[in-house]
Amino acid sequence: MSNKICDLFQIEYPIIQAGMIWNSGWRLASAVSNAGGLGLIGAGSMYPDVLLEHIQKCKKATNKPFGVNVPMLYPNITEIMDIIIAEGVKIVFTSAGNPKTWTTWLKERGVTVVHVVSNVKFALKAEAAGVDAVVAEGFEAGGHNGREETTTLTLIPMVKEKISVPLIAAGGIATGRGMLAARVLGADAVQVGSRFVASEESSAHQKFKEVVVNAQDGDTHLTLKELAPVRLIKNKFYNDVQELYKTTPTVEEIKKLLGRARAKRGMFEGDLEEGELEIGQIAGLIKDIKPAAEIVKEMLEEYDIAKKEVANL
Repeated sequence: MSNKICDLFQIEYPIIQAGMIWNSGWRLASAVSNAGGLGLIGAGSMYPDVLLEHIQKCKKATNKPFGVNVPMLYPNITEIMDIIIAEGVKIVFTSAGNPKTWTTWLKERGVTVVHVVSNVKFALKAEAAGVDAVVAEGFEAGGHNGREETTTLTLIPMVKEKISVPLIAAGGIATGRGMLAARVLGADAVQVGSRFVASEESSAHQKFKEVVVNAQDGDTHLTLKELAPVRLIKNKFYNDVQELYKTTPTVEEIKKLLGRARAKRGMFEGDLEEGELEIGQIAGLIKDIKPAAEIVKEMLEEYDIAKKEVANL
């Protein structure tokens, strides 16, 4: 299934596992890479020493390409980038920041750079900054999201029309049919997050994984837009946020309620009441927890079936 993205990353299939905080450690990244996709370690939930450990373990667990996702809003960013270079990681996905900040520095050191965006404006800025590819992530995605609330269905063709670098679609993609739809819209590959949360190798807490597979249509919502829009499963914490909104709170009052480490508490430690449970709308189609390799295989098989069905339309 060779194409621009497969050639760029030297992978077999155009399936990228998203670098999600508290969900994507070395076990998941190496499993996806070993299955022929591109695994990403999510540096957003890791102190530098923890990231170093995950990179070193990932290198032992796979001889295939893998990368690191780096949200640029986190502290210790310089130390994180130095570790990535020192450990010889050749693929970095950046997000939540200006791509100009690190793209040239990384590329001068032989790193392939991809930036995650939520609109056409930032896609163009990323291309101008010199990135090798762009991830366009739609409103359906879990976790932190774009303020424009543009869906994947509309975002992908709009971005495709404006940029010339390879395009990766993200947001609401967990099946082979979704992968085919994204390719038809102009994407060269797909980035999959929520489906890999519900994998055996995901570092998410088992209780959170079970909540994901039990989620139904309408069980997630984009909230906390005054801080950074985030899609959450509705739980006690989510309900507390909605109650606070009824009082027309200040940003400081919202920050006070949010506190610190809510995402870790929910997704990594399994506090289903007070934790922040980040997942995409596609959770309504996720019905089981299985090995990452089986998820990749299942997506590819469904993709081939869907292609044949489309050919007969």
